[in-house]
Amino acid sequence: MLKIIHGADFHLDSPFSGLSPDQAARRRGEQRELLDRLAALAREKGADLVLLAGDLLDSERVYRETARALRSALGDIPCPVYIAPGNHDFYSPRSVWAALDWPENVHIFTSSALERVEAPEYTLWGRAFTDAHQDACPLEGLEVPDDGRVHLACLHGEVDPVGRYGPISREGIAASGLDYLALGHIHQATGLQKEGKTFWAYPGCPEGRGFDELGEKGVLYVEVEPGRAKSQFAPLAKVRYEAIPVDITGAEGALSAILEALPGRTSNLICRLLLTGEGEAPDLANLKETLAPEFYGLTIIDRTRLPRDLWARRGEDTLTGLFLASMWEKCQENPDDPVLQLAARYGLAALEGGEEVRT
Repeated sequence: MLKIIHGADFHLDSPFSGLSPDQAARRRGEQRELLDRLAALAREKGADLVLLAGDLLDSERVYRETARALRSALGDIPCPVYIAPGNHDFYSPRSVWAALDWPENVHIFTSSALERVEAPEYTLWGRAFTDAHQDACPLEGLEVPDDGRVHLACLHGEVDPVGRYGPISREGIAASGLDYLALGHIHQATGLQKEGKTFWAYPGCPEGRGFDELGEKGVLYVEVEPGRAKSQFAPLAKVRYEAIPVDITGAEGALSAILEALPGRTSNLICRLLLTGEGEAPDLANLKETLAPEFYGLTIIDRTRLPRDLWARRGEDTLTGLFLASMWEKCQENPDDPVLQLAARYGLAALEGGEEVRT
């Protein structure tokens, strides 16, 4: 049985534009640490090969430190490493794949045509993106023989959609006859899938880079033999993105509700807290000042509503009553519009002579 580490979509040297320049530089440095954890995992599992299915790099622009870290970490892996460049890090004469001398255990696919690699225990097919787009199916024309060997492929592409990023049909996966198809491009892990006799998977990205990539991230450890495969998720990320809804209704205050909703350790979280429910307007500035030191990164968004008993004042024969009556009608027409809720709070603060609502 072959032991495989399957990873993809590291997107090293991502800009992390949502963070401050210092935080972004720190995150890029932490991305490089993923490579050492990948090498350590390969050693721990006694991997027979490592398949990296594209987009290891975010673009053609690569920091020198990243190129050195990548070459060093891959060389530390005690088995063959196969890389199928993707649409972000496509192979070209100017790419880092062509510019550097890579360790002997590293094989980089360099052609848009399928390339076959024979090893004593397996046959592997792979191909590279040679441009930012690839209209053809990466599996096109592949039908492996039923000869008792383990047949693998390492490719970058999209299952199901018809697009410009290596579209792959499920029928094509089944027709290939592969034992395992290691894919990259989709950042959400799929778990082990099967079409015909062919097992396939996306491992997802090994570390999130934004709030569209939430939760635990990593790579797959896969054991394969003819006609059989099983996989295990192997976490690599030290920092993760989380979006946590917090309902403040009935709580003693927003801070109390937040503390109740938090998962425990938060120092490794880049977190978005979404405040909902009914209650007094949260003091966002004070909440962030209090909580931010406990997080890697923190954003707080106010989507709360005014208490119902406060709306009852719209019947008063006062300027406040008239204002609330007007805002009540607008809020009924657009109940999910947070701007109207904020407008009501600001207006009440001004009318009642209260403190300005801080955001």
